[in-house]
Amino acid sequence: MADDRSRMTELIQILNKASESYYAKDEEIMSNFEYDALYDELVTLEEKTGIVLSNSPTHNVGYAAVDFLPKETHDRPMLSLAKTKSREELASWLTDKEGLLSWKLDGLTVVLTYENGELSKAVTRGNGEVGEVITPNARTFTNIPLKISFKEKLVLRGEAVISYSDFEKVNAEIEDEEDKYKNPRNLCSGSVRQLNSEITAKRHVRLIAFSLVSAEGREFTYRSEEYDFLSSLGFEVVEHFKVKRDTVGERIAYFADRIKSYDIPSDGLVLCYEDIAYGKSLGMTAKFPRDSIAFKWQDETARTTLREIEWSPSRTGLINPVAIFDSVELEGTSVSRASVHNLSVMEDLKLGIGDEILVYKANMIIPQIAENLTKSGNMEIPKACPCCGGPTSVKVVKEARTLYCVNPLCPAKQIKKFTHFVSRDAFNVEGLSEATLEKFVDEGFIKEYSDIFNLERFHDRIVTMEGFGEKSYANLLESIEKAKDISLANFVYSLGILNVGLANAKVICRAYDNDPECVFNLTRDELMSIDGIGEVIADSYIGYFANCNNKMEVDKLLSIVRMRKEDAVSDESPLSGKTVVVTGSLNLYASRKDLQAEIERRGAKLSGSVSKNTFVLVNNDVNSTSSKNKTAKELNVPIMSEEEFVNLYLK
Repeated sequence: MADDRSRMTELIQILNKASESYYAKDEEIMSNFEYDALYDELVTLEEKTGIVLSNSPTHNVGYAAVDFLPKETHDRPMLSLAKTKSREELASWLTDKEGLLSWKLDGLTVVLTYENGELSKAVTRGNGEVGEVITPNARTFTNIPLKISFKEKLVLRGEAVISYSDFEKVNAEIEDEEDKYKNPRNLCSGSVRQLNSEITAKRHVRLIAFSLVSAEGREFTYRSEEYDFLSSLGFEVVEHFKVKRDTVGERIAYFADRIKSYDIPSDGLVLCYEDIAYGKSLGMTAKFPRDSIAFKWQDETARTTLREIEWSPSRTGLINPVAIFDSVELEGTSVSRASVHNLSVMEDLKLGIGDEILVYKANMIIPQIAENLTKSGNMEIPKACPCCGGPTSVKVVKEARTLYCVNPLCPAKQIKKFTHFVSRDAFNVEGLSEATLEKFVDEGFIKEYSDIFNLERFHDRIVTMEGFGEKSYANLLESIEKAKDISLANFVYSLGILNVGLANAKVICRAYDNDPECVFNLTRDELMSIDGIGEVIADSYIGYFANCNNKMEVDKLLSIVRMRKEDAVSDESPLSGKTVVVTGSLNLYASRKDLQAEIERRGAKLSGSVSKNTFVLVNNDVNSTSSKNKTAKELNVPIMSEEEFVNLYLK
């Protein structure tokens, strides 16, 4: 009994930490497969011992609402659903009644209230009792009606979601691999809970209605009638079908096939009783309503043998491990490879060549390794990049060990170099995607930065390339001509100098009045005299311009571009002239760049390192033992959470 209780305590801590990361921080520290396995183990132990410890996730609903948005208590508690992975159990649950089977969508649940035919309030699920008010953001959802024909009070629940295709578009604009979003659910959750509705609007959030809470003066007998009513008012309603016990399996098969091409994230299905009154008569438990049940995909696993770890270099230098194994059938398709994500995952699984592993498809889509049955742990980390043969280095990024190629001339990085050069914060050349750059580099059109501004030499060949014609060629040249107007800071950033981000480029340029002659001929001492510029940045900067080829390329570019003057910064802000350092993950802003841009608009200087001249360090993890926090404490530099900083200086 003592061992069982100890294990229960351990499981509760692990599961609650995973829930906090998932719901409150929009981070995923374990897969759904792992979470479900640990959750099921906890349920089994609670049933065996008859003990339910305090704070057990089996009896607590959701996670606490985050702190930075207004809170509101729901009129009706939002409970979780009991779940099953058994198709037979799902059918048996329905007994002789008629049911409604629909998607269980993987986003963020939102409650919408309409009064006098207009959207008056939107509140997130939060912990089921208290949610966050996100009304301005909900108004930007791409598909919800702001006005409806029904004039009485209407309350409904829906899932805010971002499609896989929109998720890929957002991630494609993020240059650093470690800053990319892991899945659409994380992106959606962060997008919905923004303080700035413009950010939400850019993310193409949709709301798919799945429940009518109340419609003043209207009563319905069946759930399908509620769905028809919501649909008639202009709401997108979750796909659903009427089922009976003997047709549940057939409809599950339909959804199982549909999910392979379904663009909306889903982690299962929901079955509810079609007869509303009957469902209500069943009541509820402390955590679950009895009128509905969730069906989670039974992750089909297959046993196979690991044959190889393929090390796949990316254009950022990151080298991803990919597991290659004997082909197996999963969810109707043949699978022989799965991403291992990083070295930490590989080491936790104790992978080795010849190991017997269990593989599955997460949500029936993405191949993953569920378990290593033999755990030989004999895998060696390559000391040489598989692309260029250059040396590799292990770095720790967000607590995960990752492998990088440190050769700046690695061919895998060359496309990345040009992609960075034409990116939004650099020259912002529209129409030059990575795919297009790859084609142009392969054809020999682009060998150095300045070649991008001389593509007219290859007109005859470009217009005959796949995806190009006279019109797209003309649009590209127009975009390139427009890109010639650039600020000095964006120019410096575009060069891809190691450790010199846009914020540091702005600090350097402003320190010397945006004078190119000065900025491109700085000495190490001059750089070190700039507040926020330390040895690492100074050495990178000096090293870049000490290279004759780099210097010649910059001179070529300077003869092509038209340098744009920066707007003067107001000195009325309390941040004017101050140096601010931002680190860690954010809650209020979609990205660090968004917050940094807002800080700069208030006249502050941004730095990547803490010094005696730093005005404040912004870090949501104020108790972190990171090097920045340690330095700040040693120098008595204030450490503020994002919310504290925003309330004091950005409102």
